Amino acid sequence: MIRKARLEDVERLRNIETAAGEAFRTLGMHAIADDDPPSVQELSRYVAAGTCWVSTAAEQQPVAYILVDQVDGNAHIAQVTVHPLYARHGIGSALIDEVASWAAPQGFEALTLTTFRDVPWNRPYYERLGFTVVPERLWAAGIRRLVLVEAADGLSAWPRVVMRRALGE
Repeated sequence: MIRKARLEDVERLRNIETAAGEAFRTLGMHAIADDDPPSVQELSRYVAAGTCWVSTAAEQQPVAYILVDQVDGNAHIAQVTVHPLYARHGIGSALIDEVASWAAPQGFEALTLTTFRDVPWNRPYYERLGFTVVPERLWAAGIRRLVLVEAADGLSAWPRVVMRRALGE
């Protein structure tokens, strides 16, 4: 089941992020695996704004989540994370489809995201879901600022891409 996140979900979302981060160790991306999950305050802001959705297991506990911002007139996926025990069951794509269903009537033109170019469960995964890489020369001001913030946070140590999936087509 997919639903809007609630404040009582926040600590569980942090645990999901920590567990999912461990997969990056297998690629030698220890800094990503060791990175702290989003703070309680940051996650609480998404919950309060109504831009955090969760997928729950039978006991109604979140097993995955997605965070969305508005960037350059698009619904920007800031984070989508699935607990490793629930990976490869279509949960991430279901969350993305839920956001697309929400975003289109809101007037957003597309879904956007930034991700690692060479991580198998990043760029190639999103391409299978209909996202395409946006060349740097076509980046709008907001996404360009976001990429700079990510670089300052150390994410540019590995090649990154901006991706987009049009809505309403």
